[in-house]
Amino acid sequence: MVGRKKKTKRPQEEDLISNLHEPLIFEILTHLPTKDAVRTSVLSTRWRYLWQSVPGLDLAICNFSNVNAFVSFVKRFLDSQESSWIRKLRLYLGYRHIICDLIPWIDAVTSRRIQHLDVDYYSGDGIPVSIYTCETLVHLRLCWCSLPNAEFVSLPCLKIMHLERVRFTSDTTLEKLISGSPVLEDLKLSCSNHKAIQVRSHKIKRIDIDMDESSEVVIDAPLLQCLRTKIASTKQFRINNLGFPAKLDIDLQLWRGRPMVKPPKKVIRDILTDIRRVRDLVITSNIWKEFSLYTKSRPVRHFRNLSRLNARFAICDLEMLPTLLQSCTKLASLTLDIFRYAYVRDEEKRQPNVMFAAVPPCLVSSLKFVELKLRIVIWEEEIMKLVSYLLKSSTILEKLRLNVRNREKEKFDYRTEVLAMTRCSSACEVIVL
Repeated sequence: MVGRKKKTKRPQEEDLISNLHEPLIFEILTHLPTKDAVRTSVLSTRWRYLWQSVPGLDLAICNFSNVNAFVSFVKRFLDSQESSWIRKLRLYLGYRHIICDLIPWIDAVTSRRIQHLDVDYYSGDGIPVSIYTCETLVHLRLCWCSLPNAEFVSLPCLKIMHLERVRFTSDTTLEKLISGSPVLEDLKLSCSNHKAIQVRSHKIKRIDIDMDESSEVVIDAPLLQCLRTKIASTKQFRINNLGFPAKLDIDLQLWRGRPMVKPPKKVIRDILTDIRRVRDLVITSNIWKEFSLYTKSRPVRHFRNLSRLNARFAICDLEMLPTLLQSCTKLASLTLDIFRYAYVRDEEKRQPNVMFAAVPPCLVSSLKFVELKLRIVIWEEEIMKLVSYLLKSSTILEKLRLNVRNREKEKFDYRTEVLAMTRCSSACEVIVL
């Protein structure tokens, strides 16, 4: 009788994460939503209560059956951490009209060395004045909240402040928030009830402002590196520092609940003058179309400092691309986000015809990276002509990436066609995603 072979036990895989020291595990769990951190309690007896000692709470009300369950959970957590450091509090209550008293919760965390506060709550109140004197706060994001009048603001560690759709009860509160944050580097602001916005800071590097067209904005920030905004009037927007941001993300604010109108020529002239100093530019075809119309009877403006361009173009506006590239003499990186309007315009019914009369200088001497993001499935022939032209004409191109929103078979067809195209640069890598 042949003896049965003994089954050899497979060596158990080592649980490297569980072998870490608890402070490191807490650090990992801090970066997870609380819902996922709680789920780790089923891994083993050691993990059962670890989430309760994480110095942070990241909750969305949609994860609970009702408001009472959400409120009860937050209260229990804060009570269990009564004498502990709470590093992060993120609460997402959404846009529903939910009655929830946030004041005691925010008061509690501001007294426990909170560093990261993120509240999304559509309510007429809910943010206490204790937020204005939190000495440890580094990152503040408030959305849809209402901020009370600020008598005094001292936020010595605050580096990031994002105020989205926030309502201010006083016109001076925003200015005090900025001036009371001496190390502020990143400001994002979206509001509609401010006639005058003044951003004066010697440390700020990034500004993202979406304001009402009646607002006036003054920026005095000598270290400003990146500015993102929409503009409807040069009177509305003024930069007082001696330089200009290295990166500019700009669009024309041509509509706000009324028929589209064209901006005054002075607006285009002034923006065009400033853009010529930028090294990294993000624009839409709307703004480039206005530039093209303005410069039609004038010599082509050259953006001699521009090395990175990210342009969002409607498919019907691609005919402007040759003129744009002709203007960017030292362009090294080009990203084109090509889309189709939701409502088809008359000019979009015809097939675009992108023609290069001459090879732009940047394709010969500087362009190394191209990415085309396609949000459309029509005009494939014209898109392929553009890809072919870029590959044939770019002498030092290192990478061309094509992002297509298609099924796998269609992606395979794209990949096959593109890889078969002639390339001027033998070092060029072609990627189809």
